[in-house]
Amino acid sequence: MIKPMGSGTRVAVASICVWLGAVGSLAAQSVRDDEAACKALLETRNLTLGVARLVEATETIPRYCYVKGLISPAIAYHVQLPLPRNWNGRFVNWGDGAKDGDLDFADHRVAQGYAVANSNTGHDAGSEPGASFGHNNRQAEIDFGYRAVHLTVNAAKTVIEAYYGSAAVFSYHEGCSTGGRQGLMEAQRYPDDFDGIIAGAPVNFYQELNTTHVWMMQRVFEDQFAGNLAFDTNGDGSHDSLTKLRVLAEVVMAKCDARDTITDGVVDDPLSCDFDPDVDLKGRMCAGDVNADECFTQAQLQLVKDFYRGAFDSHGVTVLKGLPLGAENRWIRYFAHSGNNMFPLSLANASNHASYLFYETDPGVPVQDPTDLTRVPVRDQIQKEWAWWEFNIDDVTSGKGDFMRAITNSEDPDLTRFLIDQGGKLLLYHGWADVASHPEPTLDYYQDVVRTTFEGDIEAAKDHTRIFMVPGMAHCGGGPGPNNWDKLAPLVAWVEKGEAPDYLVAAHRTDGVPDNERKICAFPELAVYTGPAGGQNNSANWVEENFSCR
Repeated sequence: MIKPMGSGTRVAVASICVWLGAVGSLAAQSVRDDEAACKALLETRNLTLGVARLVEATETIPRYCYVKGLISPAIAYHVQLPLPRNWNGRFVNWGDGAKDGDLDFADHRVAQGYAVANSNTGHDAGSEPGASFGHNNRQAEIDFGYRAVHLTVNAAKTVIEAYYGSAAVFSYHEGCSTGGRQGLMEAQRYPDDFDGIIAGAPVNFYQELNTTHVWMMQRVFEDQFAGNLAFDTNGDGSHDSLTKLRVLAEVVMAKCDARDTITDGVVDDPLSCDFDPDVDLKGRMCAGDVNADECFTQAQLQLVKDFYRGAFDSHGVTVLKGLPLGAENRWIRYFAHSGNNMFPLSLANASNHASYLFYETDPGVPVQDPTDLTRVPVRDQIQKEWAWWEFNIDDVTSGKGDFMRAITNSEDPDLTRFLIDQGGKLLLYHGWADVASHPEPTLDYYQDVVRTTFEGDIEAAKDHTRIFMVPGMAHCGGGPGPNNWDKLAPLVAWVEKGEAPDYLVAAHRTDGVPDNERKICAFPELAVYTGPAGGQNNSANWVEENFSCR
């Protein structure tokens, strides 16, 4: 039997309803206030802003203010602004990848309280894909090269001060690949923009790297795929087997993997391994030099040697050091096989970079089908054609690409203004299994900074800049080695608390579960297993506390 409510109960329920209504009203008012404060940014008098609106909260990110603007002539940028009560007082410029051309979000940093900015670097990939934005467009090349990031930082700092009523206490750049190049460009050209910079796999030798990819593709396609490490098992022209790559990877691992005393499918220090293709592949050569599935012809052996050596001109002058030992399974991006319809992943970039971004005057638009080497480029039309196989690597060493190098490369080792005068911190990292951006040139650059900025004193340099060479990590992540860590946290601790990172703690995960964790030591130290004796090959012992930097 349901009893009727007494007067006291009715009063209590009514009070609760009034209280809930008041809470709801306050919450609604708070949203209206947040929305008004965000929209007020549209009235910022010294910026061209087209969007200022609230973005509703999700399970992983609180509500925030989103602003999008334009910097003449074509730099679109946006800023993700945590609500004032959630802001941690810091600003992060989020770096880009590849040829960019879009706006990238860093929701995880916003959730941590950072105000975040990013730009399209002056072009839209939807209308100008790949490197085509540079076709007879010097302004777009300059924006992509260095102008867009700096001006986006200026604009973002203006937005931040207008929204919060004060400037960010600390400003950071976080980027990998193109984002890494952008970070080094900022340190070299605009040392006042940031307090700390993270530059991962920085592609700072931009022209040398991209033309090396063209050179590598020429090696693969040469003489009707004579050097291609994919084999045509049934003669239909599709090159369906990648057995040669597997064999190469296995031979390298057998020679190099255990040099760090651990057999884990990762080459910790490729530079310390003395793998020699002429010697170590001698027993894997094809009988009579007749191509077969599980062996190497002389042409294929030469290609392997060339890939390890890196691009060089007709006089033997090195353009860029080559691919690292231990990453052979990832060479698949360079070879034509049935799985990619005989169109290697790197061919798209190779087919248009030299057309649009290498020469001061563009030689022509790419041919329609870059895999058809029998096509004769058409010259007598408004948009004359030019083919990637026409590129000559001698054009790099002879200086024909120097004009664009000055725009896109960030290779100046004199970082005195940023590291010493400004007191900034630079944290570099690169994966040793990266085949998209060759890792050894990054290490060479760091050592050049030590020589140039710190007169060769690496201990003095480590007070300002450190590099972490990550075993088994591919391009900006992935790969068989430990490759996951919070990239920003160590830099923030260094800049704000003076806690220089002697090592990073990185983990490899399978299905989200860590299965290989260890210290990644600041160069020149390496992580050495110091765990239970005899347990180095037990994956249960691959945890941080069982490794020391030495």
